[in-house]
Amino acid sequence: MAQAKVQAKMSDPPCNKFSRTMSMADRSGRLLENLDDLETRVEALRETASAMEQERECILEMLQSIQNSQEMRNICAGEREELDLTANRLMGRTLCVEVSVGTIRSSQQEDALRMATTIIDEMVKKLLDDMQNGRMRLLALLAACVTEAPPVPIDQKFQALVISCALEDQKKIKRRLETLVRNVENAEKNIKIMDHQKLDDPKANGC
Repeated sequence: MAQAKVQAKMSDPPCNKFSRTMSMADRSGRLLENLDDLETRVEALRETASAMEQERECILEMLQSIQNSQEMRNICAGEREELDLTANRLMGRTLCVEVSVGTIRSSQQEDALRMATTIIDEMVKKLLDDMQNGRMRLLALLAACVTEAPPVPIDQKFQALVISCALEDQKKIKRRLETLVRNVENAEKNIKIMDHQKLDDPKANGC
């Protein structure tokens, strides 16, 4: 009788109780997949925010360019005032958009970024006193941030600092220098145009 019960028990279908239980390795693998998916989304988020940050900078630069353009000087005062008010309104709305992408840095990268920023800030202060030499200095700093061979001497000290910065900071330094160079070139063009107009003005020549 007892032997019959044992044989009957052995012939019963296997219980699925333990087959439904997820192993530790399966749980770890699933969590790792979730983290991988989230990492992809995090990188996409940072790239989108960085693109928005660059778009904000581009809009502000274009608005300033319009306000300082020769076309603005060639229209009557009333229309120029209206356009200037519109540009200021758009600039204010753009400045209200705050986009910031933080960068994780080591202590060495923090020091390198601080020193590189100080060099650029000091150069900006000198631009008003000597724009031509300041422009050449900016080009030398920018040459330290590009991979292609530039037509100007490279500031080796500044290049070493930039290389020591975090990759995202390197890109921001390059963008800032490019913007500064464009602004200086536009300012030089405007000065030449205004000076040329002054020489061509009969009243300016005492006629």
